[in-house]
Order: sequence, then structure tokens, then C-alpha cells
Amino acid sequence: MTLALFDLDNTLLSGDSDYEWGQFLVDKKLVDVTFYEAENKRFYQQYEQGVLDIDEFSAFSFKFLSENSQETLTALHQEFMQTVILPLMSKKAKALVESHRRQGHTLVVITATNSFITRPIVDAFDIPYLIATEPQQVEGCYTTKIEGTACFHQGKVVRLTAWLAEHNAGLQGSYFYSDSHNDLPLLEKVETPVAVDPDETLAAIAIQRHWQQISLRD
Repeated sequence: MTLALFDLDNTLLSGDSDYEWGQFLVDKKLVDVTFYEAENKRFYQQYEQGVLDIDEFSAFSFKFLSENSQETLTALHQEFMQTVILPLMSKKAKALVESHRRQGHTLVVITATNSFITRPIVDAFDIPYLIATEPQQVEGCYTTKIEGTACFHQGKVVRLTAWLAEHNAGLQGSYFYSDSHNDLPLLEKVETPVAVDPDETLAAIAIQRHWQQISLRD
């Protein structure tokens, strides 16, 4: 199989679903507004700077999941999809996905954002495979811990390697689309790395290494 791997936030989406979920909770006043908004911004800035502690962030972001029922969370996510996410799904992003689909490529989203937030988004793109950070569940309820390896930085390579073994696949002919220098470990592994609306660090590396740069913003 030929893999087309996509980062999600600020790549297929014209925004960051993890950050936007936090702001959605703030806007609905479902969390301590002042504290949560400040922490959400602090963690996002750390991510941009490449210094995010994924375990610390996950403990913060999973707390709301751990305190609410699956029914409540599902209803909230449906509203989040309609009001926040669908407007961030650009025509160019959808066209890129469809281009790879027509070529018979295997479509995979690989993202640091947790699967609770991302699975419905990936379904909306009609992408069959998702590799994401998994919140631990105990007896059907979320905890504040990560299950297994976080799908972040080098962890994306670890998680993809396990997925490839499970599906008896390799990286020959593979593509990976990402906006972030945090994804360099995986960008360096694929046959065709593509920088999508890249951050400043990734843009400079893409120029140096002659990687393609594209924009998916409408």
C-alpha cells in the first residue's frame, strides 16, 4: 500500500482542534474560565515553541473528559463539530484528501491530539485510519492519563511503526503532510515530506532540504 499520512491541526484543519476544544469549553463556561483559558494558551505556546510536556498537557486536557459522562461528552462534541470544526475544513484540504483517495492510497491521520476530539473529525473527512494520542479509559470512563505511547514528536514514529507492523505495510512511496517542526521525526522517515502552511522553523528546514511547501487555506 502507498500511505498518505496527514497531520490534522493546522494541516487538514485551518486551526488547532485541541486548542479550539479548550476554548469551546471556556466559551460555554463549563470550566473555570480564567484559569482554563490561561492554561490552554500556555500549553499551546509551549507546543509552538517545541517544549510541550505532553503528559502534563494531557493531564490538563483529559480532566474535563474524566469528570463527565460519555453521553454528555458526545453531545458536546456534536455541537463542537458543527460550530467550530466544520468551518475549519477547507475545500483545499478536502480536495487533497480526495486526490490521494482517487490514486488508491491508504489514508491515515496521525495526530498528537487525543482520539476523543479527533475521531469524529477524521470521520468527517472520510479517512479510514486514525493514529492519535489515546486517553486511558477504566470501566468506560476517561482518566487523566495517556494509554500507551503519546502520538507526539518521536512518539509518532513509534506509533506508526507499530501500525505498519499490524497492517503488514511499509513506507515505500509514502507521503506525510504537516505544518509543524514538532513532526520532524516523522517527516524525515517518509519518502515525500510536504510542509503545509508551515511554522517558521519548518519552513526554513523545508527550504534547506528542498521539501515541497503548499497551502491548504481557502
